[in-house]
Amino acid sequence: MTSTLIDRSAPPTARPAAVPRRRTRVLALPEARWALSALVLFLVALAGELLGAPGWVWGPLYGAVYVTGGWEPGWEGLKALKDKTLDVDLLMVVAALGAAAIGQVLDGALLIVIFATSGALEAVATARTADSVRGLLDLAPATATRLLPGGGEETVAADALAVGDTVLVRPGERVGADGRVLDGESEVDQATITGEPLPVAKAAGDEVFAGTVNGTGALRVRVAREPSDSVIARIVRLVEEASETKAPTQLFIERVEQRYSLVMVAATVALFAVPLALGAALQPTLLRAMTFMIVASPCAVVLATMPPLLSAIANAGRHGVLVKSAVVMERLGQVDAVALDKTGTLTEGTPRVTEVRPLPGAGLDEDALLRLAAAAERPSEHPLARAVVDAATGRGIQLPDAQGFSSAPGVGVRATVDGREVRVGAPARLSTVVEVAEVEAAGRTAVVVLVDGEAAGVLGLADRLRPDATEAVYGLTALTGSRPVLLTGDNRRAADRLAAETGIHDVRAGLLPQDKVTAVRELADAGRHVMVVGDGVNDAPALAAAHTGVAMGRAGSDLALETADAVVVRDELAALPAVVRLSRTARRLVVQNLVIAGVCITALVVWDLAGQLPLPLGVAGHEGSTVLVGLNGLRLLRESAWQQR
Repeated sequence: MTSTLIDRSAPPTARPAAVPRRRTRVLALPEARWALSALVLFLVALAGELLGAPGWVWGPLYGAVYVTGGWEPGWEGLKALKDKTLDVDLLMVVAALGAAAIGQVLDGALLIVIFATSGALEAVATARTADSVRGLLDLAPATATRLLPGGGEETVAADALAVGDTVLVRPGERVGADGRVLDGESEVDQATITGEPLPVAKAAGDEVFAGTVNGTGALRVRVAREPSDSVIARIVRLVEEASETKAPTQLFIERVEQRYSLVMVAATVALFAVPLALGAALQPTLLRAMTFMIVASPCAVVLATMPPLLSAIANAGRHGVLVKSAVVMERLGQVDAVALDKTGTLTEGTPRVTEVRPLPGAGLDEDALLRLAAAAERPSEHPLARAVVDAATGRGIQLPDAQGFSSAPGVGVRATVDGREVRVGAPARLSTVVEVAEVEAAGRTAVVVLVDGEAAGVLGLADRLRPDATEAVYGLTALTGSRPVLLTGDNRRAADRLAAETGIHDVRAGLLPQDKVTAVRELADAGRHVMVVGDGVNDAPALAAAHTGVAMGRAGSDLALETADAVVVRDELAALPAVVRLSRTARRLVVQNLVIAGVCITALVVWDLAGQLPLPLGVAGHEGSTVLVGLNGLRLLRESAWQQR
């Protein structure tokens, strides 16, 4: 076992300060403030109207809804017109004003609120993505200690380091640049880069990455990459590039919006201008045009899509899955390939003792061996040491005090327990026995226990599989028609062992963040809609590059949580197939609603154009179809919608 422990008599090394979060407050965004104002005004006006208050009370409030929620999309639409582009938001504002012009003030106000809220959500998502990228930059230290040729040292900005510089990384500091160790021994926590759950022993010749945290040893590192080309900088670029890429569905919707807007405006103008030119009376012509604008309004189409998706989002939220937008909920149903991270995703991310093997002739049983090892490890803060101590206390073993505790990075710990010298640490540095090979062949971390200089036993430690991991893998396999792919920065043996337990066949181990992105893009290039599930900073680029990214909520890094499209709040993997099924149901209801809305709108428009559609009947048909599709979508709020198989 390797250890980052220090002598008890030495002052403890300070833990690195937590990375500050830079989160934009929602109400700091003007879009959010205007949308909230429009919603509050609408609810107050609606309450006044329903309670029978006079029109002069709620009428001005509806007017204020039009102003607060409609001025910004209206202004953006006017600017788009200047560039010879017709924005659908402007069309919705015009439709709302048209509704108000013939007395349908409530319909117009509701339409304004819907579109103002949509714009606010988009602004929040954009701001949070920018926050995440800025927060990631804080992982890299601002300064580094550069060693001078004459033996001195100087503190310089980390981004001023050049290839070939030598830097000193003291205990507890973050590594300032990607490079290789010249001398010194320590352990480095590089979970932010590779996802490995345990600190990795580093010695001369080993590679280290900027932003990772040094243990208790001092390292001299030769800079191998420019700061702008470090792994952490490449992660930032990958997230930015993926965040700027528009999904094909979004591009398709933009094209449809433009064409629909042009047709809608042309039809309304023609319906009003042509009859007038032919000598028709002004009032009935205006009434027919306004009726057309109402019945052709896309309110029912908007509600055809949103209630099923929003109901599915609410249902998923009740069951611990935060889906960040309706677009994401729709995408989840398209998933036909899944890539899973290992540490912190399929596993709990915490090592545990899985086996205790006393050696023949040592004169110790399992409890006695664990008692000595745990007593020696108790002063330590190393994750493996805590696992050994937890295993002993879990068995109810009383631990004696240890004397003369000391540790050596990459070697292990030494202490005197009950008058016997006990050493616990890495097999390669302490002893080699057959049991070590057997433990490591099973994909576990082997820890050797020496008592008075003789090998007394071997402990096997492993990251524990989540209880519902296997169920989730098989559920996703049944839904997508193919087994998930395992993408991990951990070693091959550990990855293969976990894959065998969960039924995964395609295992890709030892991956850096850019390698995970490459694997995701390979699947996407093969025509697959890939869902990536991960938890760490190292998973963020793959989450951003995927068709749909899902983060584990409890242990997930800030960047992973912000980059992902959805978050499994309670880390329940069984929720993954459930939310995919829910999304597919929502997509089916969207199609049903679009058919209902399309049939109703078409029938009303044809009636208005070919005959004489009474305005009250047109409004009733329009509102009736809107209510129908809304109620159909709300079916997904039921508990049975989540539990379906």
